[in-house]
Amino acid sequence: MNQEKAKARPLVSVVIGSDSDLPVVAPGLELLEDWGVPFEVKILSAHRTPREAADFARTAAERGLKVIIAAAGMAAHLPGVLAAYTQLPVIGVPIASGQLQGVDALYSIVQMPPGIPVASVGINAGRNAVILAVQILSLTDPTWQDKLEMYRKKQRETVLDKNARLQECGFKAYLSGK
Repeated sequence: MNQEKAKARPLVSVVIGSDSDLPVVAPGLELLEDWGVPFEVKILSAHRTPREAADFARTAAERGLKVIIAAAGMAAHLPGVLAAYTQLPVIGVPIASGQLQGVDALYSIVQMPPGIPVASVGINAGRNAVILAVQILSLTDPTWQDKLEMYRKKQRETVLDKNARLQECGFKAYLSGK
């Protein structure tokens, strides 16, 4: 990422409830870096730092943020708490943890009360959360539309290459890596 982009005010904030959530969101952070999207990463807890989480969300828009991604496991209150204090879109990433391996977090994120929506991606789907955030950014900035178009084109080419290899060698050789 060039220094000019690195110094830009963040458009996306990725907030994790614990540093143990960082590996889940890391692939998405790498995508933000690759695409040159200005972003920040914060550790805030809905339960252990509620005042700081609320202050962060209250001031997010005035600091220039456009989208918040909030990742949390178990009760996963973080996305909802942030959404309660901002009008910005909040995307929740349920983290696989605890006895239910993220199902409880998924339910917590998607079952928000009326008037305080949180978008949700699948369990541990930090990369999809980033793509959704960039789709939101692309509504007002064609720069991000171009990034999304190139990403989809690369995905298409990858699938077609794999299909060609499968057709050429058959499923057994494909599975064995020959």
